[in-house]
Amino acid sequence: MNQLQKRVEENVAFLIILTLITLSIAMLVEILPLMFSNSTTKPIDGVKPYSALALAGRDVYIREGCYNCHSQMIRPFRAETERYGHYSVAGESVYDRPFQWGSKRTGPDLARVGARYSDEWHRAHLMNPRDVVPESNMPAFPWLAANKVDAAIMPAKLKALKTLGTPYTDAEIADSVKAVEGKTEMEAVIFYLQGLGLALKNKR
Repeated sequence: MNQLQKRVEENVAFLIILTLITLSIAMLVEILPLMFSNSTTKPIDGVKPYSALALAGRDVYIREGCYNCHSQMIRPFRAETERYGHYSVAGESVYDRPFQWGSKRTGPDLARVGARYSDEWHRAHLMNPRDVVPESNMPAFPWLAANKVDAAIMPAKLKALKTLGTPYTDAEIADSVKAVEGKTEMEAVIFYLQGLGLALKNKR
């Protein structure tokens, strides 16, 4: 056995091949079953595809790097559920591409932020966070109030997501331009945030 171990460790190519085989088997055991589990591939009750305005807001959220400081994953620990609400489940994120789960929390988790604050609070917070949270170190995003959502690209976005399995109807795709026309990026982000986590928000 020691001789075999010595040969493996001294032969770099063989060691790499064995490592890759081991990782592949581990990934198959861990990931493959989840691909066929309803709890991870089917939306939970109340979860629907993002509307055009929410999708536009989510894209701005990602573009501005909000995920660098805010996770959207509440872990099943009492300290987290007492503060944020029901722990996150996979069925909430089936329409998220890419999903916003994570562990980075310079700011609070946003998985259950929907309907927690008013639209006016979010607007003031995005314009200058310290106006509503004096100790905040979050940067301000005043340009979102001036930038308009690019309505022309929305049908293409919805069509792309439809090819990936999001059940958008032809009518929703056709109406997506009208749904965001004239809206600011700030309005879109607020609309997106106000919809986060509502399906499980009141469950404990």
